[in-house]
Amino acid sequence: MARPRPPRREITADKVDSASRVGRGVLHVVATPIGNLGDLSARAREVLSTCDVIAAEDTRLVAQLLRTTKIAGRLVSAHEHNEEQRVAQLLAALDAGQSAALVSDAGTPLISDPGYRIVRAVASAGHEIRAVPGPCAAIAALSIAGIASDRFVFEGFLVAKSAARRARLAELTADARTLIFYEAPHRLEETLREMGEVLGAQREAVVARELTKAFETAYRGSLGELAQRAQQDPDMKRGEIVIVVAGAAESAPDTDRELSRVLAELLPALPVSQAADIAARITGANRNRAYKLALQSVKA
Repeated sequence: MARPRPPRREITADKVDSASRVGRGVLHVVATPIGNLGDLSARAREVLSTCDVIAAEDTRLVAQLLRTTKIAGRLVSAHEHNEEQRVAQLLAALDAGQSAALVSDAGTPLISDPGYRIVRAVASAGHEIRAVPGPCAAIAALSIAGIASDRFVFEGFLVAKSAARRARLAELTADARTLIFYEAPHRLEETLREMGEVLGAQREAVVARELTKAFETAYRGSLGELAQRAQQDPDMKRGEIVIVVAGAAESAPDTDRELSRVLAELLPALPVSQAADIAARITGANRNRAYKLALQSVKA
């Protein structure tokens, strides 16, 4: 039976104007370009031009954007080290009926950037908060990856230390959702290699760099292939980087039952890792799935 369609919403000129109008005592969370200045929307331009104060993670970078786009605005810094202190100043401005904008260095604020404490405090104080949506590197990369996008999880930056990074990847091994990460250029090769070792070298992935900029590039292949390419291609390790990794294949119940049966025979005599390796080879199952089931059996 076909699902009934919701009533069609008509967008009139009056409604568009109302949506873009800068309100008094309102905090606007404004997305800014991640590279291409043409992605600054007309609404974002209007809000930034007319707000009384603009809170920015790095005022130097945002000042450059404002100068380039010929926008005049009063900037104050709001980064992870002064976010809580800046709340009082912004609340005072909003209480006085002023309008404020919150921006990050580039892209959508709060996405792997500070700002949620400000938004939370402003909401708790009863002030209106409006989203001015726009560019986001994670979503831009997902949109061109060609990897399942119906369910995904954004992990941001993995930790710098290898052991902790591997531990986090191990927790994601069986996650069927598409995985999205940010990564620093100097860690890309090592991260891809460890992803291949933990998640599986054959796992499909895309590395997107310099999105919306002149040298935007999407590298496609398995994690093993991408790790090898990162080792050989210095250009791959330049600029802002997003890694999109396909989720784990859903494990069939019959496969899990067979794995559990084989592991029950092997675990009394072998270490967990070795038992998982042998069980995966015997059953043809994913090695990481075998290891996870082996750990569960040992803890049970």
